[in-house]
Amino acid sequence: MNHSSKLSLAEHYHDRTKYHPETIGRGGVAIDWDHPPETFKTYQIGTTIELQPYLKRESEGLETRDQFLRRLSRLLYLTYGVTAKMQGMGSQVFYLRTAPSAGGLYPAEIYLISRGTEDLPAGLYNYQVKTHSLHRFWDSDAWPGLQASCIWHPSLETTRLAIVTTAVFFRSFWRYHDRAYRRIYLDTGHLLGNLELASSLNDYRVHAIGGFRDQALNDLLYLDGEREAATAVFALADRYDLAQDLPSYGTALPSRVQTDYPDLAEGHLLAHLHRASEIDTEPHFGWETIAAHLPPIHNRSYDLPFCTKVSTDTPPIDWGLEAGDLERSIVNRRSCRRYSAQPISIGDLKAVLDFAYHPDRYHLWALDPAPDYFDLPSIRTFVAVSQVQDLEAGCYYYAPEADELRQIRFKNFRRELHFLALNQDLARDAGAVIFHTADLSQAIARYGDRAYRYLHLDAGHLGQRLNLAAVAIGLGASGIAGFFDDHVNEVLGIPPTEAVLYLTTIGQPWGRDDADR
Repeated sequence: MNHSSKLSLAEHYHDRTKYHPETIGRGGVAIDWDHPPETFKTYQIGTTIELQPYLKRESEGLETRDQFLRRLSRLLYLTYGVTAKMQGMGSQVFYLRTAPSAGGLYPAEIYLISRGTEDLPAGLYNYQVKTHSLHRFWDSDAWPGLQASCIWHPSLETTRLAIVTTAVFFRSFWRYHDRAYRRIYLDTGHLLGNLELASSLNDYRVHAIGGFRDQALNDLLYLDGEREAATAVFALADRYDLAQDLPSYGTALPSRVQTDYPDLAEGHLLAHLHRASEIDTEPHFGWETIAAHLPPIHNRSYDLPFCTKVSTDTPPIDWGLEAGDLERSIVNRRSCRRYSAQPISIGDLKAVLDFAYHPDRYHLWALDPAPDYFDLPSIRTFVAVSQVQDLEAGCYYYAPEADELRQIRFKNFRRELHFLALNQDLARDAGAVIFHTADLSQAIARYGDRAYRYLHLDAGHLGQRLNLAAVAIGLGASGIAGFFDDHVNEVLGIPPTEAVLYLTTIGQPWGRDDADR
């Protein structure tokens, strides 16, 4: 029996996967704690290129191929590399990475496609995170297939390397069930935030491609599309090659909107939404003209005459010589597990927001001034302030284009934040909680059900920039993807049509005395 509704499948999925105080933890599928998913992919055939030695070598005096492998090694390590090991129960070992992941499940895989260069033969490569190596599992030229899969994106005409991220769905579904789809794309967004910055640090420019023929790309990488499927493509433009000095292009294409779908049982929502948001036909317009065919975005400005407005203009974070402090922040980043409930400074809050939303101010460190997102104009940002020096407690709308916080609610919501974040102390004790939201129906009008992917990728990307900025200035940061959705809307005072995507908590880490602040 089909379920006819005015809601698109993405909206239906979002409503069905909301957490509610009355039902959370009751019934549902039990987690099989004795059989966690494997978080590393292995191959039985192929050849391996070891990248570990190139992390330690100095660049001076290296041969051309070694220089190339050093850049590639550092790029992949900073994007998703293992930075620490933790002993779990029994013989279980947890491998921590540069990008955070809900539950430490790391659903993403990274594939590298080479067009064929003097330094890297044509073929398909998987980044083996555990050993920091590249495994070449297919040695034929796959570039024409990549171009066709990406509907002839202009960035693939002259570039010679591309990264494809994929999702191994069960890694997150095992614990989070249908809601895992949100977390998978947020986690991939964290990875993308690292990739964009790591590319700049290693003289590449990333061109993002979110619109591609899913089945064709899955087939190219020998993925079944059910257990593992492609999530995004990134052409790597080499800054050493003038022919690859490319302008920005469109990044996203629409899928269909599905409003006629079966009655879906619990456990089937994730897979059905992913299939429904696939692109299987070529659009009627090209990458250069996509923007002209999109419906406009109508965002509330919250520019109310009575609201307090606070300027967020601030000097950029100093990343040191050759942005060395940024690289160290990526490697040293950890999700904060406990805050002290002590206040943070308004200057620190401004610095964190500035790095996330004003990349144009970081040209002195050769960072990309206009990194690619998929549907960033649809993302809205709110800040719940609990303990920020010289800033009144309450909820603020952040307007990055005007460089200001606009107060829309006048109360300390510390208790409510604790409750809506599933009673996690992080939300209660943070100095501020940053929320990313979007008008889901408006985004779907632009990009179909695939908009759900784009919004969460962008929210994760922003969240990772917030994380890294907080680490750099000595604060703690931790993302929260589990919350009572409707209660967030109530606390922020925003319409119920606004879908809550992600929370990032910022605060003083527990255990730091006053002298260290």
